[in-house]
Amino acid sequence: MPERGGSLHLADRLIKLDGTTNFRDAGGYRTSDGHWVRMGEIYRSDALNNLTAADAAKLRRLGIRADYDLRTASERASAPDVVPSGVRYHVADVLAGSDMTTTMPTTPEAAVRMMVDGEKFMVSGATARTAYRSVLAGVAARHGHGVLYHCTAGKDRTGWSSAALLTALGVPRATVTADYLASNTYRASANAAALAQLPPAQAAVYKPLLDVRTEYLNSGFDEVADAYGTFGAYLKRGLGVDGRELRDLKRELLVG
Repeated sequence: MPERGGSLHLADRLIKLDGTTNFRDAGGYRTSDGHWVRMGEIYRSDALNNLTAADAAKLRRLGIRADYDLRTASERASAPDVVPSGVRYHVADVLAGSDMTTTMPTTPEAAVRMMVDGEKFMVSGATARTAYRSVLAGVAARHGHGVLYHCTAGKDRTGWSSAALLTALGVPRATVTADYLASNTYRASANAAALAQLPPAQAAVYKPLLDVRTEYLNSGFDEVADAYGTFGAYLKRGLGVDGRELRDLKRELLVG
């Protein structure tokens, strides 16, 4: 209540680990009908290959029970997850079999186009739909608490996973977008360090690939509208989330 004083800091969404930069709670958001998405249930992250023993212990304390790896086979082979004991590991390869990562752009404009096209693939691509169906089914399962999903940077494939989940739960689009764009904040230092190692012309091409931008996320929602008409139809026909599973999602994750 702003008229009665300043804000009250209740919790940090970012969870600080030695081996990650973008590990955060996916919950804590208000839905359009006044509910809240539970915190301490679903988590999103960048790659988990650099987790320390202390990090693994923290994941156990958080109650992580399932790890959905959204990365490609080559990413998983070169940087395998450090999975704490007792955590079920699932491969949910969003880009499996696609050529999205085989040709690098040579101009900033081409880099932006690559990101926009990639976001569209996350909606309509067959392997992407299979991957996100797997994630949502795991979240919707009774006692499906402690679910973690991640990719390499925790921003694009992971970003759409959170956007789809939060939208399904009834979180407003503006809030979903703010959550998506938060990766720019959490990854700012890592991104700046990566760009500083490159010649200026190459850095200009690479920067759109490191960013998350509203136009990227919007292209995903535009693809939903173009391919399915409504988000509900995308959930049902694209991801196989029927009315019962949607009710299960909301029952498990909404409070208030």
